This record gives sequence, C-alpha cells and structure tokens, in this order.
Amino acid sequence: MFIRKSPLGRFVSAVALTGCLFTGVAVRTLAQSNPGLTIFSGVQRENILRYYLGFGGRANQWDRYYLRIPSKKMELAVQQFVVRYPDYYTGKFDTDRIEVRVDGESLPIAEVDWDKENYQLQIYMQEPVPAQEKVEIVLSNVKNPRFGGTFYFECLVWTPGDVPLPRYMGTWILTIS
Repeated sequence: MFIRKSPLGRFVSAVALTGCLFTGVAVRTLAQSNPGLTIFSGVQRENILRYYLGFGGRANQWDRYYLRIPSKKMELAVQQFVVRYPDYYTGKFDTDRIEVRVDGESLPIAEVDWDKENYQLQIYMQEPVPAQEKVEIVLSNVKNPRFGGTFYFECLVWTPGDVPLPRYMGTWILTIS
C-alpha cells in the first residue's frame, strides 16, 4: 500500500523527531548532574545540601564542584566558610581557583587556606556575605580522588560579631565514580 506524505505530515514528523532528540539530550544532561536520590545517608534530610559536578565526577579526572547553600540556611551574614571533607578523600584543590558566588556574581575573597592536616578548606571573605542569599561555593581545577566513592563534605560558617563558634549549615554528599 502506497501512502503519499503531505508537507504538513513531514513537518509534524520533523518536529516530533527534533523533540525526541532534545528530550534525550536533556535527560542525559540531568542524569549527569548530582546529587541523586540519597537513602540511608545518616544525614538528616533537611541538612543535605545540593551540589553539581561540572565535568561528571569521574575518578582521577579534573573537575569543578558547585557547592550550593540555599537562602533559607543563610540566616545570618557569613564572614568565613569552612568546607570539611573526610580523611579518605584524596583529591586535590587549587586554592587560587575558589569562588564564592551570590546571584552568579563572584564575591571578593580575602584568603583561602587549605588545612590538609585537618581536612578542610577555610574561605575568608573580604566582606561578610549577606543573610538570606543563595550562595554557591565553586571549587575549580579540582583533581578528583584516584578511586571513586561517596564523600561527605560538611559546611560550617562563622558569622561576624557572633560567638566565635562555627555554625553547621549542612552536608554535601558527593559521589565520584
């Protein structure tokens, strides 16, 4: 049986095929972003912070970490961020390539100290980051650990003029494959 295709039929077919292709690309992109579903982490659900790995989180590769802190967690202004990581995390950080962003704009950092003995990055801000802002800590030029795994990165903050004790903001549960 021979069916003659009309121009409208060809157009509808082309639109449907293009939609399928774009949907496939979007799903693949979302599948590479993190975090995934976290069950039995030991971290309370409200304390799990979102993150994104810029280059897929492959073991022994260079990557960029986007560590996010929601505005509802930023109850007070922040003078210093501390990112603690586990002792079995063997990745390497480039302290010259660390940013703190608010609304996509990079804020001036006074100093970054990588304390390897205590497994933490200390980020000192020139000016306090205002309260109620969505913050993104960007760690660029990171060398992922040689072997993959799940790594719990904790966020602690110091507020200006407050009691000199760190405040726990939450935990990023990073997965490197």
